[in-house]
Amino acid sequence: MNETTASVQTTDDSALLEGLVAAVTEAGTVLLDRFSTANRVEDRDALLAAIGDNDDASTAVLRPALEQLRPEARWDDDEEGHGGLGAGEWWVADAAEGNVNHIHGGANWGVTATLVRDDVPVITAVFLPALGQTFTAVRGGGAFLNGSPITVSAKSDLAAALVGTGQAKPGEAPEVRRLMSGSIDRMLDAALLVSATVPATLQLVQVAAGHTDAFWQYGQVRSGLLAGALLVQEAHGAVIDTTGIPWTLTSPDFIATTPGLAPSIAAVLR
Repeated sequence: MNETTASVQTTDDSALLEGLVAAVTEAGTVLLDRFSTANRVEDRDALLAAIGDNDDASTAVLRPALEQLRPEARWDDDEEGHGGLGAGEWWVADAAEGNVNHIHGGANWGVTATLVRDDVPVITAVFLPALGQTFTAVRGGGAFLNGSPITVSAKSDLAAALVGTGQAKPGEAPEVRRLMSGSIDRMLDAALLVSATVPATLQLVQVAAGHTDAFWQYGQVRSGLLAGALLVQEAHGAVIDTTGIPWTLTSPDFIATTPGLAPSIAAVLR
């Protein structure tokens, strides 16, 4: 894509931003109405039922709004999907990102929606209702928190870095669990502080805003990585795999960090 075409495309995508923010805000407000810090569940059946109810309530608002905003874009129905989507435009959304936190009365949950074109994320919005935060990014146009520009930290020394990882989904495959546990052990030797939590998006927005310095993940779920990947990229960060090459939807693993930390983090995780 030449510079002129890229500029025109960015302008076109920016025109979607107001509607995209409105869509995630409306869906997030539905979840906020269902939220209480006193929320608790008693067993697995109650947990699964609450997850489904939240998903259904938010999706009923989010999906029609996004389909009206970009009627020609297809909808990614696979909530735990991985790999490429193929040519054309797709909406990849999580109507209740961090659903399990919502159900347990925590604040780390929200709504994400990302337009993907030819397997590349081009515009995203992440609304975190309990925190009062809206993150947005348009490819080539920077990353923003509540309308103000954000950037990744200037860290280049891994020994001074705050880093994190997490599960892509419950019931990860044994090989993914082995990679995850081994990487945490190695990173505990290399970084200042290491955390492991969900969802990925809530960690990735912190990397984009410069509050933490890196996030990595082995399990690949599109809806958990795309929004944060675009935000970190547009906040002048590095989004790569453990070999050090740029991350794509077909990559086996994922790292989002500062340019100065990217080589050392990839080396530790390799």
